[in-house]
Amino acid sequence: MSVATEPLWRSESYSRWHDALAGYDAAIAAVPSGRLRGHNTWYRSELPALIASRAPGYVLHEEMVRITEWKMARGVWRAPNLVLVRSNAPDDVINASRSAGEQLPHPTKPITALVALKGVGAATASALLAVMAPAIYPFFDEDVAAQVPQLGPVAWTNGYYAKYAVALRERSAQLSATLMREFTPVMVERALWATRRSAKKDALA
Repeated sequence: MSVATEPLWRSESYSRWHDALAGYDAAIAAVPSGRLRGHNTWYRSELPALIASRAPGYVLHEEMVRITEWKMARGVWRAPNLVLVRSNAPDDVINASRSAGEQLPHPTKPITALVALKGVGAATASALLAVMAPAIYPFFDEDVAAQVPQLGPVAWTNGYYAKYAVALRERSAQLSATLMREFTPVMVERALWATRRSAKKDALA
């Protein structure tokens, strides 16, 4: 297998990882529903500052709803789950997300705090934690998980997410050391997602 065709996960090429990560915004823009671009701008540019302004970090009800909309727009839109998220009491969202923030950087306790909310599973919880602590918690995405060796079929459970997050943290540390550039777990996740989206688009062309 040539360097150009080996899976990105195994690559030690800075240019390949850099180009894959640089393609993330284009991959976002190419999502057909059109819902994602606006949510993504807010998610990446505004939400981190909102959370950072609060000590400890937490989110409001409307922010949790929008995080869920971002997550669904990037993957599969599940309207019943969104209804459940909206049904959470505002104080419950604040308390659960504050509890998650207080338990950083524990690898699993913040996820457990968040999934106590109605409609919030490991993937939605990870979407918030990826903003709170991108050096620890990558967003949980099945297209990314499929590229990680030895994880097996995706299971939307806290336990599977814990294994997924460990794998991406370890790979990000390896890349940072080998390539002499910072690659957080969130950056690894985005590069892998963009690569898989590009491959799917090429396959349909």
